[in-house]
Amino acid sequence: MSKPVLEVAEVVRRCGGAFLNAYGATWSLAQRTVLHALVLCRTSALGGHLERCDNPSCGYQRPAYNSCRNRHCPKCQSLAKARWIAARQQQLLPVVYFHVVFTLPEAIARLALQNKTVVYHLLFQTVAATLHSIAADPKHLGAQLVKRQYVCKQLTIERRDENSNGTP
Repeated sequence: MSKPVLEVAEVVRRCGGAFLNAYGATWSLAQRTVLHALVLCRTSALGGHLERCDNPSCGYQRPAYNSCRNRHCPKCQSLAKARWIAARQQQLLPVVYFHVVFTLPEAIARLALQNKTVVYHLLFQTVAATLHSIAADPKHLGAQLVKRQYVCKQLTIERRDENSNGTP
C-alpha cells in the first residue's frame, strides 16, 4: 500500500490553527487533545529511536519516531484496522451480501433508550416482515429470503434464486 499524498496530521498542521480559532470554543478538551496528538504523532516531539538493518554487511539505519498511540490516530490504528478487516473477510461466506439500514424516528429512538429489549425485538420483527415482503415482490428482488442473522443489531440476509437447487 502506498503512502497517501496528504495525511490527516498534515491537514491539521496546515489548517488546525485557523480551524480552532473559528470553532475551538465548541470543542472539548478531549477533542483538542486528539488534534494535538495527531500533529505530534511520529515526529521528533515524541522522541524516537534508530532502526538498523539486521544484515551486518548492510549497515543501513534510519530514525524512527515514536507514535502517539491515540485510538483516533489513522497512523497508529492502520495496522489494527487492516487486521480487523482481514479477520472479518475470513468470516464472509461466498454469497452476495446486502446491507440494509432501518432508522427509527426520533421519538421511538428515545423510547428505545429506556426499553431496548422490547423496542429492538419489535424493530427486528418488523424489519424481517418488511424484507420478506419486499424481497418476494418481482419488482424488487423476486426472491425468497432463506436466512436471517442478527449480529450487532444488524440483519444479514442471503438470497436464494428461484431457479436454484435450494441452496443459497
